[in-house]
Amino acid sequence: MSTATLTHPVLPGQAAPGFALPAVAGAGTVSLDDYRGRSSLFLALMIGLWCPFCRRQLVQLGSFENKLKELGVETLAVVATAPENARLYFKFRPTRLRLASDPGLTTHRAYGVPKPEPTPALLDALATTRVNPTGELPEPLPVPEAAKVLGELDGYVNTAADQADIDQQWPQLKALYLIDREGIVRWAHIECADEGVAGIGKLPSEEVILDAARACAAA
Repeated sequence: MSTATLTHPVLPGQAAPGFALPAVAGAGTVSLDDYRGRSSLFLALMIGLWCPFCRRQLVQLGSFENKLKELGVETLAVVATAPENARLYFKFRPTRLRLASDPGLTTHRAYGVPKPEPTPALLDALATTRVNPTGELPEPLPVPEAAKVLGELDGYVNTAADQADIDQQWPQLKALYLIDREGIVRWAHIECADEGVAGIGKLPSEEVILDAARACAAA
């Protein structure tokens, strides 16, 4: 994946674009204004629940959400699927994370999170680059095969809603942002920006995120 596909993402020092999205838990919306002037925000822009890498990243983020909160940083994960689909999934797989639904990827677009063109070169890179982002696999596998095996480990079967999300979203990348209480982005991590296709499914380490959160909270 060439860096030419990584165009115009929101960068540290810039104002975070506002958003108002349906909440997954309960009625109402979740917006950036909910946090402005009150706390810093760790914003995770995921794609649909069909993505086994996203499902794992949500679990990882939930494991240190309390540590972020102790630093004065709230966490919000945006999942790119309809609210009712997200509610059904999280009913059986509860999480402590606050969740919002954005099936149309409007927040990804606002923040400039890249969606590469599925060119022959990208398809070849996906088929030949071996990944094991969470260390669960006995050995790294080509990206499509790794996704398939992880899905089988989950026992996850795509629904019609998942397929509709895939058709609209693939190969959308994911992103993480730390936004201070004044609404300024202080840190950003764009999937694959540093490692190309080899970075698919990888989160920065917990310590890297917590260090960035400390700096954001102190800003």
